[in-house]
Amino acid sequence: MGWVEHAIWWHVYPLGAVGAPVREPDAAPAPHRLDRLLPWLDHVVALGANGLLLGPVFASSTHGYDTTDHYRVDPRLGTDEDLDRLLAAARERGLRVVLDGVFHHVGAEHPLVAQVLAEGRDGPRAGFLRVDWDHPDGPRTADFEGHRALVALNHDDPAVAAYVTDVMTHWLDRGVDGWRLDAAYAVPPAFWARVLPAVRERHPDAWVVGEVIHGDYAGVVAASGMDSVTQYELWKAVWSSLLDRNFWELDHALGRHTTLLEAFVPQTFVGNHDVTRIATQVDPEAAVLALVVLMTVGGVPSLYYGDELGWAGLKEEREGGDDAIRPALPSSPADVDAHARDVLAVHRELVALRRRHAWLHTARTVTDELSNTRYRYAATSADGAHRLHVELDVTGAPHATVRDADGTVLFAR
Repeated sequence: MGWVEHAIWWHVYPLGAVGAPVREPDAAPAPHRLDRLLPWLDHVVALGANGLLLGPVFASSTHGYDTTDHYRVDPRLGTDEDLDRLLAAARERGLRVVLDGVFHHVGAEHPLVAQVLAEGRDGPRAGFLRVDWDHPDGPRTADFEGHRALVALNHDDPAVAAYVTDVMTHWLDRGVDGWRLDAAYAVPPAFWARVLPAVRERHPDAWVVGEVIHGDYAGVVAASGMDSVTQYELWKAVWSSLLDRNFWELDHALGRHTTLLEAFVPQTFVGNHDVTRIATQVDPEAAVLALVVLMTVGGVPSLYYGDELGWAGLKEEREGGDDAIRPALPSSPADVDAHARDVLAVHRELVALRRRHAWLHTARTVTDELSNTRYRYAATSADGAHRLHVELDVTGAPHATVRDADGTVLFAR
């Protein structure tokens, strides 16, 4: 899995980034919206990232996670050929591409749902979904966390494993490099243990990361065969420690993170499509410290689109509560203001630091100094041959310093 050791992802939510309608009909269809990401690929390269982590691109009813066809690009984004063009442009720039696979459930408007219900409990596809055929109100499908529009697949059915294997292989054949498995925490690890070996027979270098919010991360990886899971525990500790001026929480989380690195390399982040923007969660100055942590600890880091431009956005638990964190990109990277360019410069500096010290992929951390408002740790290569010293301080205005083993300052803000 050599290429993943150098991966730094730019994570983008396509429907939002290209300005596609999410909850309303596409009254004025704009062809080839996916092409609006093309001008941003050079921005990704200039940022120093080398991978594109795409949110949902398959046909769906609304937000992309209610899939209606896993084999077709969402018409609001464009066509399969538009995705092929994006993949080709990414390859020309040396960018890897990972797709978001929603395999816990399908949208209620997926043709399979109507087929299963119409054919009944003895139908040929009856086992494909989880259905309570004896519900007092008539056959009732299981759902995802109470969302009736998201119909749960039956992961005990071999046909479902074969279907997911085929979808994953289809798009890997088409040129993608891996998969993010949405809601992987809600799928039995044994299901992935059946699917992933078959996928890797044809694509042994594919990288697979599962969305796992809490629980036994290492145990899930071992039982499922996934390469990585999302490191939500570290994400929470980073912003919470900065917000509450309590670095003890971050120190505890980094201790657990170091233990995880003995088993696998987590996907690390300080922002994604489901959480409040880091500049809103803390403040713009403290957000720099969050980025310092992300770029100096072990993991496969991802940067959520717009965070590198200093965007704000509050996640709310209501319909439409994701809109603020999933906005449209400007038509060109040149169309950003002076503040965004300043934030971008800091991101480029820290990403470049990460790229120069590739051993940080599996770096362990050792605490040198700890108080509520001041934290110093050493990031050390797994073999002990390399070391960086990181200092975070929120006693007054937040500031951070990164030094090499000789004490030379590599970054300071």
